[in-house]
Amino acid sequence: MTRSPLTTAFFEPGRADPLYGHGPMVAPNAAPDGEAPPYTSFSVSPVTPTIGAEISGIRLSGNLSEQTLAELRRALLEWKVLFFRDQDIERSDHRGFAQLWGDLEQHPFFKYIQPGQTDADVVTLAKDVMTSGFENNWHNDVTWGEHPSFAAVLRAVEIPPVGGDTLWADTGAAYDLLPQDIRDRIDHLVAEHDWVHAFGAGMPEESVAALRPEFPPVQHPVVRVIPDTGRRVLFVNVSFTRRILGVSEAESDELLRMLYRHIQRPEFQVRLRWQPNTIAFWDNRSCQHYAASDYYPARRVMDRISIIGEKPQGVVAAH
Repeated sequence: MTRSPLTTAFFEPGRADPLYGHGPMVAPNAAPDGEAPPYTSFSVSPVTPTIGAEISGIRLSGNLSEQTLAELRRALLEWKVLFFRDQDIERSDHRGFAQLWGDLEQHPFFKYIQPGQTDADVVTLAKDVMTSGFENNWHNDVTWGEHPSFAAVLRAVEIPPVGGDTLWADTGAAYDLLPQDIRDRIDHLVAEHDWVHAFGAGMPEESVAALRPEFPPVQHPVVRVIPDTGRRVLFVNVSFTRRILGVSEAESDELLRMLYRHIQRPEFQVRLRWQPNTIAFWDNRSCQHYAASDYYPARRVMDRISIIGEKPQGVVAAH
C-alpha cells in the first residue's frame, strides 16, 4: 500500500524533525536536591511518573498545621497537580483553603462571557445545553497579566455522568526532554501574551475597549524559572501567547508550533476522572491544563479559585 505524504509524515517522522523520537521519555518530576524526607501528614499516590498525585488522609476544611502545609507545598512542587477525593466541603471551606497560599484573584472577564457569577474571587464554570464548554485547549491561566496565577483550586460541584475530564501537562518535563539545541535557542527568548483574541471574542466590543487600557499585552520569558526549585519550564500557551519577540514571524510560528506539539505528548500528561467532591490543586506556573469538552449536552459545574502569583523570571544570561 502506498501512503500519502501526509500519512507518511504522521507515522514515519523523519529524523530531521527536531522532536523526532521513540522510546523512553521520563524526566525528573522535580529538581534534584538530595533525598526527600517521607510525607508524614498524608499519603501520596503518584498517578504518573512525573505529574499528578492523589493525596489521602487529609481534609481540606478546618485548620491545617504548619507541617501539613509545608508538606503540601513540597508535594505540589514535586507533582505539579494534587488530587483530593471525598472532600464534601462548602464554598467557604474552598476559599479558606485557597487563602492559605496567597491573595486570591478577581478575574475581570468571566462576568462578561459567563454571566451569573456571584463572588468576585470564585469563577463558576457552569456548562450545559445552553452554554457549551470552551476551555478545551492547553493553557496556563492568566498569562495575559503581569502576575499570572501561582496556583488554582478547582472543586467539582456537579459532574456529568461520563466525560468532562481535566488533563494537565508537565511543562518542566517538556522542557527537560527537548533537544539541547532547541533549549539553547529558546532559553533567553521573550513572548507577548494577550487576552483580547481569547476572552475578548466573547465580550461586547464596548467592554473590550473599556478593559483594554487596564490590561494591555504583556511580555514573559519563553522559558520560566520556578524560584522554589530552580526548575526551567516552558511558559507559552495556545490561548494567550501571541508571538515570540526578537525573531521573524516565520521563526516565531515555527517555534511555537514545535513547543505546543511537544507539550501535548502523553508522556507529560495526567488525566483526572472527576468524581463527586473531588478537588484539584495545581501549580499554574509549571503545568498547563485542558478541560475535555465531550459531555454536551450534559451539565458540568466547577468552582475555581486562583491565587495571585509572582512576575515570571527567565533564565539568567551567562556573563
